[in-house]
Amino acid sequence: MSDWMPGPDTEQRGEADEAAAVAPAAPPAPSFDPAPPAPLGVARTPTGHTGVDARLERLADADHLAADGHTEVYEDVHRGLRDELTALDARPAPAPTPAHDNRS
Repeated sequence: MSDWMPGPDTEQRGEADEAAAVAPAAPPAPSFDPAPPAPLGVARTPTGHTGVDARLERLADADHLAADGHTEVYEDVHRGLRDELTALDARPAPAPTPAHDNRS
């Protein structure tokens, strides 16, 4: 009959053998697919000018598009802002002259 009992070194080796037997999962293979769209988190501060604010809010549409769709949104916003600036430079139409009532 043997009185052999595992010592601390033997127990540690047994635990190490168990840990080695359960190999960690290999890291996932890199994906070359484009990342899904994610909001940029850029705050848009209202300007107080309704037309400009509407154009700036349109920028939020880019948050839900892939990068190749951003160009269309940016060009649309740029075109709209340019139109708003052009409208500021336009001379107002002359006020209608009141009809004269020539009564004597």
